[in-house]
Parts: sequence; C-alpha cells; structure tokens
Amino acid sequence: MHTILLVDDEPNYLIVLSELLTEAGHEVFTAASGEEALALARSSDLDVVITDMQMPGMDGMALLEAIKEINSNLPVIIITAFAEVEKAVKAMQAGAFSYLAKPFANDELLVNIDKAAAHYNLVRENSRLRREMQARSGFSGMVGKNPKMLQVYEMIEKVAPTYASVLISGESGTGKELVAKAIHSASSRHDAPFIAVNCAALVDNLLESELFGHEKGAFTGAMNMRKGRFELAHGGTIFLDEVGEIPLSLQSKLLRVLQERSFERVGGSRTCEVDVRVISASNRDLREEVLAGRFREDLFYRLNVIHISLPALRERLDDLPPLVDAFIARVAASLGKSALSISVEAMRLLMKLPWEGNIRELENTIERAAILCDNETIQPEDVQPDSEEYQKDNRWGDDINLKDLVPENVFLNDVLYAVEEKMLKRALEDSGYVQARAAEQLGITKSLLQYKMKKYRIKKKG
Repeated sequence: MHTILLVDDEPNYLIVLSELLTEAGHEVFTAASGEEALALARSSDLDVVITDMQMPGMDGMALLEAIKEINSNLPVIIITAFAEVEKAVKAMQAGAFSYLAKPFANDELLVNIDKAAAHYNLVRENSRLRREMQARSGFSGMVGKNPKMLQVYEMIEKVAPTYASVLISGESGTGKELVAKAIHSASSRHDAPFIAVNCAALVDNLLESELFGHEKGAFTGAMNMRKGRFELAHGGTIFLDEVGEIPLSLQSKLLRVLQERSFERVGGSRTCEVDVRVISASNRDLREEVLAGRFREDLFYRLNVIHISLPALRERLDDLPPLVDAFIARVAASLGKSALSISVEAMRLLMKLPWEGNIRELENTIERAAILCDNETIQPEDVQPDSEEYQKDNRWGDDINLKDLVPENVFLNDVLYAVEEKMLKRALEDSGYVQARAAEQLGITKSLLQYKMKKYRIKKKG
C-alpha cells in the first residue's frame, strides 16, 4: 500500500482516479488546487504525488517546484494533455519522476506509481543507511570462531531464507542487532528496509506512535500525519530491540500485526496492511516475564518461532584476540594511526577482565586505549575498561607476603581459583545467601556473581 496525493481541479476526474487507486489497495488524499495540495504535502507522510499540469492559480509546474522545496526526493507524476508534452519535458527537467499524457491506460498509471514509490523507498533507505554509517559506533561485522558462535552462524543461515519470526536473547552488548541485520541481509528481503526500534527508549504513548504511526490531531502535538516503523519497514524487516519493555497495553496490538499483518494508526480508523518480518531481542528471560504476568504468553510464542541465544564474551574468550584486532583496525582508520597495534602484555590483561558489558565494552575499551596511548602500541596502562570490578583500588595487596600465603610449586590459576571460590562462599554465607548483598560485598554485579556461582558449582540456599 502506498500513500498517494491526487491533485486536479476537475472533481469528477479526482473521484474516478481516487476510486481506481483505492481499489488497488492504496491510501489516497485528494486536493482540488495546488495550494490545497501543498498544505497536504506538508502535513502528510506521502509516497507519491500525482498532479494535473493545467490548473488555475498554482499549476502543476509551480506545485512541483514547491514540493521539491519541502522534500526534494518525493516523486511527482505529471498528468498532461497531449499538446502539453513540451511542458512535461520541462517538468522532468525540474525533477518530476514521470509524466502521463491523456488519455492513458489504468495499468500504465499503476505501474508508474509502483516504480515511483519503489524509487522513493530506495532513496530513503540509502539515506538512512548513510546516516547510520556516520552515526553508529558499533562494529559492523560478526567476528569469532568459537563453537557457540559457529552455532549462531548456522542458525542464521537456516532461518534467513524463511519468513519465521526470530527472538534473539543475550546479555547487553553481545551483538543482538548484528545478528538481526545478518538475518535480514541473507534473506530475500535484503533490498527492502531494515528498521530498528529500541522499545526501552520511548515512553508508552510515544512507542505506540513510533511503531504504528498517527493521524493528524491524534493527540496533542500531532500536527501532521506520520507513518510508523511498521509501515516504513513494509516489504522488509523490523527489529524490536528490548521487546520485553513493551507494556501489556500495547502487546495486544503487536500480536494483531503478527497474526493479521494489519493495524490502524493512532487516532485513525483505516486499516493498514503490511508485509513485514519481525525479529525481536531481549536481555530479559521472556519466559519468566510471562510467568510473572508482565508479557503475554500468546505474543511470546508468536515472537519465539526461532530462538537464537548469544553467548557472553566471557564464554568465548578465544574470540577476544580477533575481536581486538578488528576493533583496532577500525579505530586506527578513524584516528589516522595506520600502524596501531597492541602489546602482548595488554592483550594478556584484556583476557583476564570480566567483560560485564561484553563486546560493546570491549569495543569502547579499545577505542579509549587507542586514544590514550602515547605511541602506536596499546600498553596495559592504556587499558581502562568500564567494568566496576576493574576500577577498584587493589594496592592493599602490596603488603602480602606470598611465601607465607602460597606454598611453592603451586600454579597461579590454582591460587586464583581457590581464593575466588572461598571469597564467594564467605560473602554468600555472611549475607545469608542473599545474592544482591553478597555481590555488593564482593564489589561485583549480581549477574557476575551468578556466573561465578555456576562456575564453582555453588548452589543457591533456601
């Protein structure tokens, strides 16, 4: 479905064309003058404008020029009488998408509309991608050969050609949007839009408008008709990041889109039909959210047709060196440090860190180190990760006598494991096995405590 503005001073002609386009499944606005059309062009999210050349007051040429000042990419199709072909050529030179000479066949008009809307969609998508490339900080490729990542790649290859909805789970910073983009790029929809929505970043009423669009006057501040992300993603893929944050009041409308591929804009009554593949992601356990009554069970099963679980970085540390190399190559290009590298000592330090923020934290750490390093080699002192655990002052250990504490011929890993296990057990016992208190006592996050409890097979009490 395309949103089309028809402009003609002949009422009967507007009625005939409007019925034709409506029957073809399009949303149609009509205007009897250039001035009226210009007001609609300013207040509505249009895909194509079709205007007659000869009109009193503002004619088709003047309307074309005015529309191009508002939106230079919006396609305008000119309708002319046979004797006005010379004017139509001038209109093409002024930026019209195409022209049709009266009389024309209905199929000819419909084909021109489809071509114009497809061209406009491609221009908008290219513009969005350019903005994304300029603004994004995330690394665009997927790096790693860990067995868990190889399983992820295999799942992407299997699910990409299908229409199935995909739910991606994993901790924050593990690269869930990269997986969603990889699925889209490997699918038959790769030439259509990929639209991402961070569901946690918007309040409830704004999220509904962002997803489904709104009509003019739907709420205070809705000065124009605006299409939502589902309409913009028509033919392509929509990625709902942090889908667990969508309020229950809005989940039923999302379920309807998944079931019926249709919805109404906020404040509107017209049903919009869309062909969209839905990929969602969450760092929450949505099964637990269902049990807690915060997430609809039927919606969960609609989203979770295919499930892809991303491992935390600490579970694939063998991938850390190639990830570091990839981030160094990217940041070196942006900083103009062509010979940027990392020392063996700095790499060893990176391998020891907890990486609570996963790949995103690693990327930030490499970028920060590249900026701080005095020459073109990153040293241990340049490494300043975000993890709270690393930020603690550990100078108390200077007074420890290792000969009294550690027997000879004991390996470092054995000492580290023994001390860490005992500290975990002591903190849990002191806190009565209240994990939040134990984590606070140890100076780590609750999620890291839970990971370490699994590592040492420390069972929950009570």
